Amino acid sequence: MQPIPFNLPHIGDLEAKHMLDALNDRHLSGDGRFTKLCNTEIERLTTAGMALLTHSCTAALEMAAMLTGIEPGDEVIIPSFTFVSTANAFVLRGAVPIFVDIREDTINLDESLIEHLITSRTRAIVPVHYAGVACEMDSILDTARKHGVRVVEDAAQALMSSYKGRPLGSLGDLAALSFHATKNVISGEGGAILVNDPLLRERAEIIREKGTDRSRFFRGQVDRYTWVDIGSSFLPGEVTAALLWAQLEQVTTITNARLAIWNRYHKLFESLELEGVVRRPVVPNTCQHNAHMYYLLVDGLSQRTAVLDALKREGVSATFHYVPLHSSPGGRRFGRAPLSCPVSESIGERLLRLPLWVGLSESTQEQIFNIVRQTLYSSPNATP
Repeated sequence: MQPIPFNLPHIGDLEAKHMLDALNDRHLSGDGRFTKLCNTEIERLTTAGMALLTHSCTAALEMAAMLTGIEPGDEVIIPSFTFVSTANAFVLRGAVPIFVDIREDTINLDESLIEHLITSRTRAIVPVHYAGVACEMDSILDTARKHGVRVVEDAAQALMSSYKGRPLGSLGDLAALSFHATKNVISGEGGAILVNDPLLRERAEIIREKGTDRSRFFRGQVDRYTWVDIGSSFLPGEVTAALLWAQLEQVTTITNARLAIWNRYHKLFESLELEGVVRRPVVPNTCQHNAHMYYLLVDGLSQRTAVLDALKREGVSATFHYVPLHSSPGGRRFGRAPLSCPVSESIGERLLRLPLWVGLSESTQEQIFNIVRQTLYSSPNATP
């Protein structure tokens, strides 16, 4: 069996063409024509009020923390089962992450726990759409409105996903997307902030431009630009934007190809789920996902380790997510978990991610399935 990478970026001639065009334009800093094309297309795809490219999703989250007016001692409610950037962006502004457990079915923030954790210091709720499957946004938005707090969607994995027909990233006050090389649509490193509250749009431009009103200057609204607010250098270079533009031009093709692979995995593992050996991903009827990842839930850490080792021996690269943040050294130092997070702890030991990339063949998927099946049935915890 040839080595099978966990991720293989889908890159073709169009990416090289656009990147060469950017070089030939001699505009290599941010906000050139490719950046503007990307911003406009992301707004169309997500129906967001404003999209601004950033050099990473982490940067977009950091901008969101600034735009929500976070001050030292404020609290932000986030799931424990997420990537560190979700918390770090707010910790950098002095906030205290309040870690919440996740649902067993979708592995998303448990919306039923949020209201119990809101205090006078709560400034934002940050739902993370894990695997491109939407959180229960109606409930989250209702709770946020009731208590007057912001909603920042961490939609890093969720471009082309929707909730009740509404694109993810368009539902909260703000949202962050990722175009990291491991995502469906990529620019190597990259991200975007989506600004749905019209009152935050001008300030978003200022923060992104190092705290200056440079964007207003280029629109002819002021005769010179100057420092007016806090900010930093959040723009990507134009070659990065050119790569992303090529990917966005193919976004439907890429998404459909990934969905076909996801669906083949789902069919292959159906029998193992029926026999109680694994649990497959759950996608509610209200959600359309984007096939960002395919994962399995096994019996426990020892089983997962056995499967990972077996796959590695056959040249298959697989991985897992996450060490729950509430139990991490940084989480214990900077945040709090007022309630226990047993689902996060369980999922953190049981979740196994399989390779998923455009071009992964049916025969390779069948080989991966066979390795997983044989390993699980040889486990002492397997159901005959």
